[in-house]
Amino acid sequence: MTSIACRPSAPRRSRRVREPARGARATWRAWVTRVAALATVLAIAAGGPADGSAAATAATGPRGAVRLESAPRWAWPVPSPHPVVRPFEAPASAYSAGHRGLDVAAREGTVITAPADGVVHFAGVVVDRPLLSLDHGGGLLSSFEPVEPLVERGERVARGQPIGELQLGHCAGACLHLGARLEGRYVSPLRYLDGLRPAVLLPVRR
Repeated sequence: MTSIACRPSAPRRSRRVREPARGARATWRAWVTRVAALATVLAIAAGGPADGSAAATAATGPRGAVRLESAPRWAWPVPSPHPVVRPFEAPASAYSAGHRGLDVAAREGTVITAPADGVVHFAGVVVDRPLLSLDHGGGLLSSFEPVEPLVERGERVARGQPIGELQLGHCAGACLHLGARLEGRYVSPLRYLDGLRPAVLLPVRR
């Protein structure tokens, strides 16, 4: 009987996936982090130009999108104390009911000052009420009523500069109606006023 010699099969080599070096892994993580950060920034609309006193605040944009605003902090346009007798109430839509500003108690004849540097956007009468508004750049406007203007349209004003005198007509007693608009949309002036901490976006821990 003929014997058949069996050749031992060569051991199979296991395929090992080469892992990137530590330096490459660090570079990869940094790249992924930057891409994620860029995607977040693209999803957030930037506000007005920032300067040394700028403060980032969170705001809700159209369709509930979260956005960041960068704008100089505002000084209160009336002397302290400045109690808010009615807060800002965001309307559900552009034509819905709401309270598009703050009502701040003050005496008739109180001198109203500019909350930040800007240019007089409007100074006149709307319907039967004197109104004044300032353009602070970056699509951000502030408005004041009922205020008899001491400045003219197109005039540059500085933070703290007198811009008008408070009149009667908005509240049962004397009060200033302070408004803020960002790119045509009403937002709460409290987002910009000094003495209030801005909202900060924090990472979510799981």
